[in-house]
Amino acid sequence: QVQLVESGGGLVQAGGSLRLSCAASGRIFSINSMGWYRQAPGNKRDLVAVITSGGSTNYADSVKGRFTISRDVAKNTVYLQMNSLKPEDTAVYYCNQYARTAPVTKPINYWGQGTQVTVSS
Repeated sequence: QVQLVESGGGLVQAGGSLRLSCAASGRIFSINSMGWYRQAPGNKRDLVAVITSGGSTNYADSVKGRFTISRDVAKNTVYLQMNSLKPEDTAVYYCNQYARTAPVTKPINYWGQGTQVTVSS
């Protein structure tokens, strides 16, 4: 099994910054991609940013230019640097890693427990 532990959420004023971290542990053979999703009350969970094993990144249009996803491969850790935060960024942020636990298994999605980000106006 793979466990994801997130940290770094909190309360910040509009225009401020936060950095989220997500460390994976357990039986990890390889990680195809790492990403962050968010879910605001009453909304579905949406992709925020993703980074592939090759280092390619993709961002939601709403966060382009403000958020940066990065990773530490050796530590199986993914980060999300969030700058110029807006009240509409308020949500629970979930870490995702698409990983396999053995060479012959298919990769599956693993999720963190979620961390609250609240941006006050």
